Amino acid sequence: MPGLTIGDTVPNLQVQTTHGNFNLHGYFSASWTILFSHPGDFTPVCTTELGKMAKYSEEFKKRGVKLLGLSCDDLTSHKEWIKDIEAYTPGAKVDYPIISDPTRDIIKQLNMVDPSEKDPNGSQLPSRALHIVGPDYTIKLSFLYPATTGRNMEEVVRVLDSLQKSSKYKVATPADWKPGEPVVISPNVSNKEAKAMFPQGYQTVDLPSKKEYLRFTKLDS
Repeated sequence: MPGLTIGDTVPNLQVQTTHGNFNLHGYFSASWTILFSHPGDFTPVCTTELGKMAKYSEEFKKRGVKLLGLSCDDLTSHKEWIKDIEAYTPGAKVDYPIISDPTRDIIKQLNMVDPSEKDPNGSQLPSRALHIVGPDYTIKLSFLYPATTGRNMEEVVRVLDSLQKSSKYKVATPADWKPGEPVVISPNVSNKEAKAMFPQGYQTVDLPSKKEYLRFTKLDS
């Protein structure tokens, strides 16, 4: 997959945004951040996506998560585009910054360049990437979408909840997990440690191998 991926540190670039100029590490500091890139302003799928990100803004804030968009057009274009975004998604307020990158320098430094897509002038375009960045400036999860497929915001929220749970406790989330459902205790936690860590108890699945590695517990928070 081209571009930044899980475990990479996002470089501390100085960026120009619709909310002023700042460096990325200063923005990421002490919080989780969703960084998402788009090929350009006034494009159909991206317009729907930025509207949905705005619609889910309160859900992200509840989780202590910031949003940061990126599109390869200037600030004047971004501000005009925001009017379309908010009009298409009634009730949505684009209250998060969008990075301006008309020279394409930032997407190159972030290694977010699409390997094949180019604009009408032949200039490179950014990949349609979404990264969840931790407070340590590293990417914890990464999605890369083709131009034809819009993101699913419920899935973004779900994986964010999973990441925050696993960062707080020694657990992982099973397939199709949803918040409130049981989680899996990490294999590197012994049964003795699990009893101390999870006083609410846990259940071990009886498998043909008789290996006691699939242990479920329910977290209160």
